[in-house]
Amino acid sequence: MRAHGRPLYDIGVLHTVGITGLFIAGLLGWTFLEYAIHGWMGHRFATFVNPLHNVHHRDPRAVFALGAWLPALLPLLVGAARGARGWTIFYAGILAGFAAYEVLHYRMHFRAPACRAEAWLRTRHLVHHYCAPALNFGVTTALWDCVFKTSASGANADALAARVASVAPLEGHSNLAAPGAVMRRLIATIAIR
Repeated sequence: MRAHGRPLYDIGVLHTVGITGLFIAGLLGWTFLEYAIHGWMGHRFATFVNPLHNVHHRDPRAVFALGAWLPALLPLLVGAARGARGWTIFYAGILAGFAAYEVLHYRMHFRAPACRAEAWLRTRHLVHHYCAPALNFGVTTALWDCVFKTSASGANADALAARVASVAPLEGHSNLAAPGAVMRRLIATIAIR
């Protein structure tokens, strides 16, 4: 196949498709990491994530993983500086998923849903928080909950959704306003173990 006398791959189409594919694979990779960190490390197994996640369940205002952003950005910066394009693009997709998670998670607790999809995700998350902590680990997607059969379903899902339907968005500040306090809490939690 040729375009203007040159092979198609020479004009960058295949390169663009490859870059886009790597980025989308990174986004999908994030959804699995989110499920593994939240579901397995935050709930199922005893890990360093448990005490941090328990703080969020006790106080949903503590929604941001602020302490994770600087270490998470470091591999991206090093990869970009060293010219590791494929890996860097994949990792950028993971970080984009993490950023989307942070924004959606904040909105689920502090804002009224802007659309039906956001309302559905918020209901799933509030069911996890207030009714069924062993279900609905996915925040940005239900994909892995479906795969691992940890999604509320059928009449049970409807009954649980009805129980959280009147939960209003939180008012006041989140831990975003006090990242120093979050880091002090994190250090204290780790020091106790």
